[in-house]
Amino acid sequence: MIGRLLGRVVGEDAVGVILLDVGGVGYEVHCPIGTAKRAGTGRTGSGIAAGGFGAGGAQADGGEIVVYVHTNVRQDALELFGFATLEDRETFRKLITVPNVGPRLALSVLHVLDAGQLAAAIDSGDRALLERVPGVGKKTAERLVLELRGKLDAGVPKAAAVGATSGAPAKSRLVSALTGLGYRPQEAERAARAVEESGAEGDFSSLLRLALKHLAP
Repeated sequence: MIGRLLGRVVGEDAVGVILLDVGGVGYEVHCPIGTAKRAGTGRTGSGIAAGGFGAGGAQADGGEIVVYVHTNVRQDALELFGFATLEDRETFRKLITVPNVGPRLALSVLHVLDAGQLAAAIDSGDRALLERVPGVGKKTAERLVLELRGKLDAGVPKAAAVGATSGAPAKSRLVSALTGLGYRPQEAERAARAVEESGAEGDFSSLLRLALKHLAP
């Protein structure tokens, strides 16, 4: 099993899949959005392609980062899920122990809530917040609280904020991410515009969470 990768980011799409060059081999790694920015870095390159691998026909060179990997072996595929910290990976692994929560849904949860926010939501029984995650309904939110209360580290620090507008404009990245999570283009555009007009600042994950709040019923 692969547990850790050190490599150079050569692409990142709108829903957090990074292409990591490790010794000339390209690994596609499914990550919470913003992982490539938060992960420990070595040398710094010229930036990360946003919106797709080599967006616009040019493949961008990123920095060298370490991602902690969970290897998911399926009958028809081997998938890699990567995280900026060991704590993030441990949270993911606890999520997938919950009945009916698979790796994709667990990753969707971590797109919206970082490890500390998730632990706080579960320990406080905030089911309404959990239900804002695409794919998490009332029953799943209740199950998460029931199964994981007291088992996650509520003291996990939030990731430090980084510039949200590096690469593609924040609004277009939000639209791409929201449509990638299953929202209609019109809904995604409306929510991204609301975040832009609010003047909110922070890392991309924070802006995405704000956009999802605008989409909450």
